[in-house]
Amino acid sequence: MGPDGCQLELPPPPTLDSAELAAELVEDYWHALLRDVPFARYDSHPLVAKATEDLSRLSGFAGPKQEGRVTPDTLFRGTAAGALDGPLVSQFLWQPIPWEPMRIEPTIRTAAPGLDYLTERGEWLAIQNGALGGVNRFDPRPRYIRAGRDLGEYVHRDFTYQSYLGAGLAALEMGALPDGGNPYKHSHTQGGFATFGEPYLLYLLAVVTQVALKVCWYQKWIVHRRIRPEALAGRLANHLAGTAEYPFHRDLLESAALDEVQMRKGSLLLPQAYPEGCPTHPSYPAGHAVVAGACVTAIKAFLDENHEIPRPVVAAADGLSLEAYEGAPLAVGGELDKLAGNIAFGRDFAGVHYRSDGAQGLRLGEEVAIAVLEELSSTGNELFTGFSVRRFDGTRISVG
Repeated sequence: MGPDGCQLELPPPPTLDSAELAAELVEDYWHALLRDVPFARYDSHPLVAKATEDLSRLSGFAGPKQEGRVTPDTLFRGTAAGALDGPLVSQFLWQPIPWEPMRIEPTIRTAAPGLDYLTERGEWLAIQNGALGGVNRFDPRPRYIRAGRDLGEYVHRDFTYQSYLGAGLAALEMGALPDGGNPYKHSHTQGGFATFGEPYLLYLLAVVTQVALKVCWYQKWIVHRRIRPEALAGRLANHLAGTAEYPFHRDLLESAALDEVQMRKGSLLLPQAYPEGCPTHPSYPAGHAVVAGACVTAIKAFLDENHEIPRPVVAAADGLSLEAYEGAPLAVGGELDKLAGNIAFGRDFAGVHYRSDGAQGLRLGEEVAIAVLEELSSTGNELFTGFSVRRFDGTRISVG
């Protein structure tokens, strides 16, 4: 079911000497430096201001901007249509999950603050050569996601479609109606179940996840084999130490992030949030991102994306409580876009991916879901005109 890995194209990642790769590695250094700064304090934190100034000057930076600049409101966000609305974290990571008859409060076991790994040359080299990593230390109190380290730890431990299973269940409990193309939406006598009903959504999430993983691993191993940020930063450290020479772009060599990490860590190695460092498979595309793109697209095809989120919240700076969010209304579709970005780019906070791993992974996952939905559209007996889906780029298509 769905496309084979070789049927979908993925553009090559930025080259070593490009301004785009320079911007991606600079952003990864800032992710590491700002791991413990609560998102609620981005507007006033001096290191955030320094990061936004540094990223704004980069000619190859591909993240979102406001009036031509990176701002605290756009920092570390995705570029999907709903990614800039409201808080950085999606409501689907803060709202309770109705795992009936249980109800799951979305606090997590997160890593203790201030712990960064692989900044010492010997430790870094041992991990590159296959040594086992140590064991992380954890915060004794469960917290709502409120900083980059929390988001990085969430995507360290989650299973493949965990976030989207929770999001689908939460959206249904919020009263989100079926997509306009659902053949049962306006029936007074029938409802969907095995097809076009709630079990069908749960089925779709599992199906698109499996296809997305196979497509992703084909691209990782057979086509691109991209080096991880942890290893690339080692080459940068060697280059600046004069023990090796690489054609890095001057935007990277002139970044304020390098001075900052050298001052704080005594090294130009990229601080890792996970004691084992990066996974041992290639970086591009990010598996989390491809699954995110596929699952979020499936949910958007199944539900009304314009449904308003009731009683939106935001995490307190300490992550111990939630507060009412008083901003503009938030819609299911926008929060799904944001959820996809949170998961796709959350591992950038850990130091294990680049922005393009996530951005291109989301687009690849979206194509996977569209292909699966088109295939499934011909397997039912209902009169079905197709699902309406708003893509990550904001355009709307009919699938089926």
